[in-house]
Order: sequence, then structure tokens, then C-alpha cells
Amino acid sequence: MSSPIEIKTNIKVSAAKVWQALTDKNEIKAWYFDIQNFQPFVGTVFDFYEPEDHKKYRHRSEVLEVIPEKKLSFTWTYPDFSTAVSTVTWEIDELENGETSVKVIHSETEKFGDLGYNFSRKSFAEGWRGILNHSLKPFLEK
Repeated sequence: MSSPIEIKTNIKVSAAKVWQALTDKNEIKAWYFDIQNFQPFVGTVFDFYEPEDHKKYRHRSEVLEVIPEKKLSFTWTYPDFSTAVSTVTWEIDELENGETSVKVIHSETEKFGDLGYNFSRKSFAEGWRGILNHSLKPFLEK
């Protein structure tokens, strides 16, 4: 078993603003993906596609844990390709300087290893680094 992928950055906004970006469907669509059936409640199942892949990879997730302005955790699967299940967790920590530390943790990605490079640890890490530093952070700091 490999260790989880952990990507962290500080964003110059409050934890409340980060939480809204992670849980409001309209905001999610602006910096991440169009996830129509997402709701920040345990047990919510939601699907989405990566737009640049022309709906090549369907993701299906189920919300596992919700601690407002602190933590959001959900499963991460590709039901059209595998029965494997991994977990994505967003951790939010408002700092004394007014910034917010945001960390995304993706565990058990090795379960997708037989699906090729697009499902590799390296690909997941690059993807999360881009999402956190080139999508979420600029969206919130604009």
C-alpha cells in the first residue's frame, strides 16, 4: 500500500470562502468541474466528467464526511473502468494571518494502477497540484 498523495497550499481568503468554493455547485463549476448532483451532505452520490476529455472518464463519488469549513471527504471511483475505490479529502485550516491552509489528500490511488498512466500516482499528483494551485487558488484570490 502506498502513502496518500498530499498537496497543500495557502490561499489569501477565509476558511468560509474556501468552504463555499468547495461546496457550492455554481462556484465548483467556475474553478473545477460541472457537478450537477453534488450536495455537501454525507451519503450524497454525485457524478461528473472531466470536460477536456470529452466525457472520457466518468467519476462517481459519495460524500463520506462533512465538517463545515474544516473537512470534506468523498469516495473517488471510475465505474466504467474499475471497481476500485479511493478517497479524496479536503482539509481546511484558517490561519492567524488571515490566510487559509488547504490540503487535498487522495488515498489508495494505487488501486487504479492497472488502468494506465492517466490513473497513476504521478498523474493524480500532477492533477491535484494543478487543481489546487492553478484553479482553486486563483479563483479565490481574484
